[in-house]
Amino acid sequence: MDKITRETSFGQWFLPINLQLFEENVKTMKLDAYTKKLTTDSFLKLLLFAQLQETESLYALSDCLFDEHLQKGTNLESISISQLSRRLNGMNPDIFQQLFLDLVVQIHQKTNLSKSVMPLKIIDSSTLPLNLTNHKWAEFRKTKAGVMLHLRLVFMEKGTSYPEKTVLTTAKEHDRNQLEVMVDD
Repeated sequence: MDKITRETSFGQWFLPINLQLFEENVKTMKLDAYTKKLTTDSFLKLLLFAQLQETESLYALSDCLFDEHLQKGTNLESISISQLSRRLNGMNPDIFQQLFLDLVVQIHQKTNLSKSVMPLKIIDSSTLPLNLTNHKWAEFRKTKAGVMLHLRLVFMEKGTSYPEKTVLTTAKEHDRNQLEVMVDD
């Protein structure tokens, strides 16, 4: 047997994620209760794959599972679009928030913030359009729906940058209303 084991690129994407904390959160939130096939772990891997590969739809994501390497990485041989859709609609967003906050803490620890260096913090927002038929709660015009992602980015020395804080609101919410939330230093 070969002594040199190589981690796949897919496995490398998950190295920064604290899997023990992730599993504890999944148990606490009971996200895998009554789940047989599409566990939260497998679903997170599929979502990350879809994001990195810029997969356009759940149909395309389902088709991607024909790849043997992706099957091995996600522990799924196939998944239907309806299962992906139900899982996406039923997913508790708090699990993603916990992952994000944990990764930000890791970045803070690795950048060794010194008191003499003042980081530059930039606040930006992006509007993400949604289908008005399916997302009436996010209506911001008669014919449009959407959400707004307010983001605070930190720029440090040597080109180091990372997202520090995010707030998700409906697109009706104006940027100025979020300034008090985003500027807390």
